[in-house]
Amino acid sequence: MSHGDIEKRTGLLRCYVSRVENGHTIPALSTLEKFARALEVPLYQLLYDGNSAPPPPNSRPVNSSQAASWGIHRRDARMLDRMRLLLGRMSARDRGTLLVVAAKLAARKGRSSAGPKGIKKEAAGTEAANPPDSQP
Repeated sequence: MSHGDIEKRTGLLRCYVSRVENGHTIPALSTLEKFARALEVPLYQLLYDGNSAPPPPNSRPVNSSQAASWGIHRRDARMLDRMRLLLGRMSARDRGTLLVVAAKLAARKGRSSAGPKGIKKEAAGTEAANPPDSQP
């Protein structure tokens, strides 16, 4: 296939095609996609030196502990998107306060002896530091 044929199929200039072919220019991924379509080959063949398709990347199998983790379901993505929108409406100070509360909740969950007693004890400590009749 000539440079002129590639120019017609991709819409790229002949001189640019020549510069890419000779290694003087590094094309963008979108340009490589144009070349692949013009040559009627899959994109990986432009990047891969073997005769057959490359093996798929090694992906770790999902085990029961990973299946229970947060973030692998569509509803988690929707919740994260909603959180992003709501956090964008908050002031920097309020976001910082929310981050501190989230860190405390995560630390509490991480404790092996965490439970209702730990929650009451922590709440009681907060009340002792800020008595109800004293207003800040």
